[in-house]
Order: sequence, then C-alpha cells, then structure tokens
Amino acid sequence: MTERGDIFETGEIFRERELVRVGHVPDLDRVVGRDGEIESMGSALAPAIRGGPPETTIVYGKTGTGKSLVTRCVTREARRRATANGNTFAYAYIDCSDYGTEAQASRQMARELHERLGDAVDDRSIPRRGIGAADYRDITWELLTEGDVDAFVVVLDEIDKLDGDALLRSLSRAQESGKADTFVGAICISNKIEYRERLGERVDSSLQDNELVFDPYDATQIEAILSRRRDAFADGVLDDGVIPKTAALAAREHGDARKAIDMLYEAGRLAEQEQADHVTEVHVDDAVDRAEINRFQKLVSGQTPHVKHILRALALLTEQADTRTFRTAEVYDAYQKIAEQAGTTPLSYDRVQRLLKEQAFLGVTESKHTGGGHRGGSYRVHRLLRSPEIVTKGLDGQ
Repeated sequence: MTERGDIFETGEIFRERELVRVGHVPDLDRVVGRDGEIESMGSALAPAIRGGPPETTIVYGKTGTGKSLVTRCVTREARRRATANGNTFAYAYIDCSDYGTEAQASRQMARELHERLGDAVDDRSIPRRGIGAADYRDITWELLTEGDVDAFVVVLDEIDKLDGDALLRSLSRAQESGKADTFVGAICISNKIEYRERLGERVDSSLQDNELVFDPYDATQIEAILSRRRDAFADGVLDDGVIPKTAALAAREHGDARKAIDMLYEAGRLAEQEQADHVTEVHVDDAVDRAEINRFQKLVSGQTPHVKHILRALALLTEQADTRTFRTAEVYDAYQKIAEQAGTTPLSYDRVQRLLKEQAFLGVTESKHTGGGHRGGSYRVHRLLRSPEIVTKGLDGQ
C-alpha cells in the first residue's frame, strides 16, 4: 500500500496569503496610486469625524480601479478618527449586486449597523423576511437614535444594480424628514458614468454635486500596488521579473488592479501546487490563462447545457476556420452535431438564435447584423469574445 503524504502540506510559497486575496481590505497606507481620490473622499467624510454631516458622494470608474477599496479604507479610517475625537461614526457597506432589491439592501443596512454598534444597542432580531423595505429603514433610524450615533454613512456599491432609488432618497432626506437626528450620508459607487442620469428628479436634487472619477491604473501604479503586497509571499520566493510582468500584462489588457492581484495570487498557487521553490514568469503566463478560464466559467455558470453546446460550437468553428465571425446558420449546424453527440435533442433554429443574442447581451459573445453584398441581403454574425482555447477549457472544467 502506497503511503499517503500530508494532504494539508502546501509548501512555503505564501507567508500571508490573505494579502493577495481580492476581498482583502488593506490598511490605508498600503493603498497606492489613489492619493487624490483618497483626499477627496476624506474631505467628504471630514465633517462626520467631528460629528457633522458627511457629504454624499457618487464614485465612478471601471471595475478594478480601486473605487470599493478606497471607499472601504477611508470609511474605516474615518470611524477610527471619529472615535478618537469622542464622536460616534457608523457606516454600512452594501454590495447591491448581492442585495439588489430595496428590501434586501435596506435589511442589510440595518443588520450591518446593528452589528457595528454592538453593545451600544439592545440585542434584537432583525427578521430576514416578512417585512418591507420601509420597515427595515425604520429599524435603522431606531438603531441610530438608540446608539446615539452622530454620523452615519451608507456605502452602496454597484448601486446601478439596485432596483429603485427609494433607499437613496430615504437616506438623502432622513434628517430633513425627521426620521433620524443623526447626520446621514451615502457613498454611491457605480461602473456606469451615466448612473446619475437615471435618478428621479427628487433624489438628484437632494444630492450634493460631489462626484469622483477613478481612472484605470497604469503599469507603474499596478506595479506599486503589487509591490506593497510582496510580503504575502515568503522571503525570496518571487523571481525579480514576476511583479513587473504581472503589472505590464494587467495594464496592457485592462488596467484592473483587482485582476492583477488575482493573477499574482494564481501564479503563487500554481508554484505551490508544483511544489516549486520560486514563483517564476512562467507561472504568471499560466496564471493569465487560469484567470481567464475562471472568469469565463463564472460567466457561464448556471447556463443550460444547450447554451454550453452553442458556445462549444462557436469555439470549434473558430479553431477550424480563418475567420472569427460566423453566420447563425453555421453556428446552428455545428451546434446540432455537438448536441446529438451529447445524446440530446437539438433546440430549434429560432431558439438558438435567441440564445446567441442573450450571450451577446451577457458579454460572452458579440452579435451584429452585416450586409451580404450584392443581392446577398443582411444576416447576423457571431463571434467569441475570448479565445476558443479558453472557452473549451472553461467548458471542459464545468
């Protein structure tokens, strides 16, 4: 019988791996490349540190530009400063991609506030269901009064995913309407620069003109961000070219610090799995592919087998042809063969056409009408937005 080794042995690549996990919120002094944004957000929250009204702020920028990170770091520091000044500053962080309805977001606000106030308020049960959004907000106002809170800030991350503006309207008018004696503000984070245009006139008029835009990071900034997290790894295990290469790739592709950190972590994990002594640039290259596969798998997770057959058909066509765009009829023919090989009855042509449009909407494929030349009419063509190798590997791993 073969003797099994220690199944929990992971080698000596990482020292503090949480420093390179995407959800990790570092200390404010570890945040680099965002000095101006930190100062602007600090100015908006400065009155709350002294027990005054915080300024409601709308933060824009693409994914991975540091919006959420800076906001969470600065609000955490504001609470520490307020406490040192003898004032009570509380905040709640709500990811609207997880809590997308007004009731869910309002419930999470009340739950987070209750948890942060701790012994300052009575222990109570906040129901998970059975009451409405306004009831959860009433609980919040009661907690603010009970906890004698001077200032309260609600961070609404990905606010464009929220299904209405009642919560923001309520927050912006909480003191004016007599709901709370506490000064209340909000930080609204959105990937969409046009978000404010969607707001109702009553909400927009109650907001200060305090907007902050986060631009994508450049290679130098990403390299500085990764260098600040070098101590996630054991001494001497990172080859000299690993961080510069990771930063250069990230800046060239997307300027997304979150993806860059994840890429560095994946490179470390690959070295760990190989039981290597060092993390090399080869591990970075492999990590890029792994990260792309992981992102693709998240995009198509929960999709039906037929959608995956359609994507596999597009990948197969792309691998075998010189072109990267294909008519619906070409995709359908390839899909039929794959579905039959999988032992399932193919969907109708119209249904496959609708599913292809859905995938374009989700950002998995691109779909557009094109002209067919003289007397050729117009038709729709489709192409993958990822390499066929990534799509195939991602589908194989589902």
